Amino acid sequence: MTIETQIKQYVAENFLFSDNGYSLPDDASFLEEGVIDSTGVLELILFVEETFGLTVANEDVLPENFDSVTQLAAYIRRKL
Repeated sequence: MTIETQIKQYVAENFLFSDNGYSLPDDASFLEEGVIDSTGVLELILFVEETFGLTVANEDVLPENFDSVTQLAAYIRRKL
């Protein structure tokens, strides 16, 4: 399963409460689309740490790392 697929599955189940998957484009902003709020970002960080075995540093918690499937997957790949 690709990183993008894992992210989309997590977001669909935990934020969109959808059994039909993730229907937005991979580059759609989580914040602008109302998918995730500031509390949701914390949940997303926990998902990244637990799923991929990473430690997310405070300085890495930026929109350019966590605001879309594309950006989050790129961040995870850089850290792996």
